[in-house]
Amino acid sequence: MAKTASKYISFDSDGHLVADEGAGATSSASEVAEGASLKAAVAYALDAIVDAASALPENAAALIAPAQREEPADPEEATLTVARYTRSTIGDDFAVSPETAARPRALVVASAKNARAFVGPMEQAGLDVVFATVDNRSLDGFARRQLPTYNLGSTSAAVSAEQLSGNIYTVLSAAKECDASLIFLDSPTAALAEDEYFLRHARKRGLRVFAPAAEGTQLMGWMELLPAADGLAVPTAAPWESAAPAAADDDEGPTHWRRCHACKLFFDKEEIISEGFTCPACGTLQRLRSDERLALTVDAGSFEEWNAQMADSDPLAFPGYPEKIADQREKSGLEEAVRTGRATIAGLPVAIGVMESGFFMGSMGHVVGEKVAALIDRAIEERLPVVVFCASGGARMQEGLTSLMQMAKVSCAVERLSRAALPFITVLTDPTTGGVTASFAMQGDIILAEPGALIGFAGQRVIRDTIKQELPEGFQTAEFALEHGLIDAIVERSQLRSVLAQLLALHAPSDAERVVTYHSVMDALQVGAGAYGTVSVALEARMAGERLRAEEAASGFLRKVPVVGGLIGRGAGEGTAEEADRRELDRHARREARRAGIEGQAAVGSAWESVQIARNVHRPTARRYIDGIVEGFIELHGDRSFADDGAILAGVGWISGHPVTVIAQEKGVNLADRVARNFGCPQPEGYRKSLRLMREAEKFGRPILCLVDTQGAFCGTEAEERGQGNAIADNLVAMAGLRVPVVSVLLGEGGSGGALALAVSNRVAMQEHAVYSVLSPEGFASILWKDGKRAPEAAEVMKMNARAVFEGGIVDAVISEGEGPAHENPNEAVAAVRDYVREAYKELADLTPDELIAQRQERFARF
Repeated sequence: MAKTASKYISFDSDGHLVADEGAGATSSASEVAEGASLKAAVAYALDAIVDAASALPENAAALIAPAQREEPADPEEATLTVARYTRSTIGDDFAVSPETAARPRALVVASAKNARAFVGPMEQAGLDVVFATVDNRSLDGFARRQLPTYNLGSTSAAVSAEQLSGNIYTVLSAAKECDASLIFLDSPTAALAEDEYFLRHARKRGLRVFAPAAEGTQLMGWMELLPAADGLAVPTAAPWESAAPAAADDDEGPTHWRRCHACKLFFDKEEIISEGFTCPACGTLQRLRSDERLALTVDAGSFEEWNAQMADSDPLAFPGYPEKIADQREKSGLEEAVRTGRATIAGLPVAIGVMESGFFMGSMGHVVGEKVAALIDRAIEERLPVVVFCASGGARMQEGLTSLMQMAKVSCAVERLSRAALPFITVLTDPTTGGVTASFAMQGDIILAEPGALIGFAGQRVIRDTIKQELPEGFQTAEFALEHGLIDAIVERSQLRSVLAQLLALHAPSDAERVVTYHSVMDALQVGAGAYGTVSVALEARMAGERLRAEEAASGFLRKVPVVGGLIGRGAGEGTAEEADRRELDRHARREARRAGIEGQAAVGSAWESVQIARNVHRPTARRYIDGIVEGFIELHGDRSFADDGAILAGVGWISGHPVTVIAQEKGVNLADRVARNFGCPQPEGYRKSLRLMREAEKFGRPILCLVDTQGAFCGTEAEERGQGNAIADNLVAMAGLRVPVVSVLLGEGGSGGALALAVSNRVAMQEHAVYSVLSPEGFASILWKDGKRAPEAAEVMKMNARAVFEGGIVDAVISEGEGPAHENPNEAVAAVRDYVREAYKELADLTPDELIAQRQERFARF
């Protein structure tokens, strides 16, 4: 076969790429394909593609004028379809002329620069070319030459030009609209060139897709792109031969495509699912149907639906309302905007409700309120926890005041559930607004949310139109709600099932014969629902201890706290980053010492030495102790009214196989983290978060562990405005009456009422180098002696080191830190605290709630 040489690529007389025997040339088609990451190992000359494609009569028959095509019957569908292509920007419809009818038509998806380079060669080769554009921009040259273009759509804040030109549905729709049989991409690395879903759909539709054989060789050789599923290294048919659909199903039907509610683009349903129901273009989590939500959350086959059908309500006899309900049912296949029933998650039984935003936008009318209330009442009868996935646009206007009354009805049911001491967990998904937000969505004992979910009461448009207020960026999102303390955590969708299983386990009743631990839940999630309760509490506790010791030996207490959402700062770093953090903290500590005018080494064994050690910037913070003591820790955020205070790190987990609530004052692990956490000085909202979790622990019978480490409560003007004294006072009186065991350990500084607010406990201990005082030694010296530099002397006078505090009977024990201070041997220090906490809980386990209160109050009455 004769060869015609190109600059880098050679073709035979049939237009196929062959090896170039010349030095330095591309040696084979397979090498070109490998370098370009393409799906086929044959490249074609442009002329060969055109010549063969021109011979196909079906190509010419498929070319019809736009005026003859049927318009979409559905106006909404018409708005979703990208704009009609036109011949240049003059606006004339592109009618098929006798000269072009026999020419193969190609849709070219290319940048303006590459597209201009393609015009001459493609026309010369005999292609009838339509160039895809976005917003009809950048193609003035095409307008002057009267070349047809197709507008793929308009860009917006949610979708870019690159996303439009790389969207499968948009490009395939464009090819259909302009009757193209070929699609040319301008780069072998273009998004569509490597998109398996695009290539699969194109092949089903009989479209052939080509890209340059290698970057920069657009006019020298074209590779046909084939879906990997075809298993074709080399095409068995020429690229111009008709490609029959690979499957009998209609890939243009609604079951194959899903529209993102944010960027409005369509995607292959399988692609959406493979991305975790996340939009491949804009990254927005997609709204799930109830069946999809249940499939992702509950154990397979465990869902038993309750109250599937309830009588409709039309209290206003609203015109057309019954017909709209019927239409919604036909479209969605659902009876109403919520499904309820019983299921299991990791083998743990739960009463579950899933709202359906696709049915009347999840609005709450009589039937929705009745079903949620009935779900809760049956859960009370069967002693089940309740989980509700919320997704709602608010009240159903067509039902008037009856809709409004559902807020009260469901709230009454939630109160009954609370009195029964059964957990209520709500998961806020996009969107959760209006009356649902102002009722049961925000009444959960634990409130979770998916990332980016719209959460709010009044609609944004209502706010803008009524009070003319500009809304901040990120307003009414899950992240906004977390920052303002309104929810407990943001949980990635992929983690929701696991987190819900842990939370259900932490609230599951345990007795001498039945125990649900962190490890048993994790095992059930991995290998299927197991039989809980086959191991005694004592044995499970011993096994948990053995696992913990094995982990300690392997990892040196470096297990990380699972981040469920919204955690300020980060965990302790390693290597260079950790060393940089240490140096930065050292510099900050020296600056503070110079500013106070107190420098130099303290006397060994003195109270001032303990102060310096307690303040050492490398001393392990509460987070390190939680890592080493608590299994399966889930951080919970917010005071439910104003903000989440990073100075208070709180949540739930297991100690020795038993559920506990942990409340800690956290200073931060590096300088940035310390600033974010206000150096461990809590704001009023921090103490209110603590109080909220104490009340929750009491409700469900969980012991409480408080880890104290603060210079004192924050004393700024804003703290006073929000009631710092009130918040501390509320904590003190609440702790005095808690009906569960409470253990407090002072890890470092115990400054004044800010520390005491977490230390009105049944057992109070101090680490060996911790300090506890009525105020800082600097403050004491300044007030009494008018000289803050006498702080070392004040520390001795106040008897604030652990030995003196223990001798005064203020604390019950001093916990050894090992051979040196905790920052020199953190593993030993953490292990000692862990052992003390375990023993303290054992001592308190047999006391009744009344005895716990009496013991606690007698303890403080003696001072």
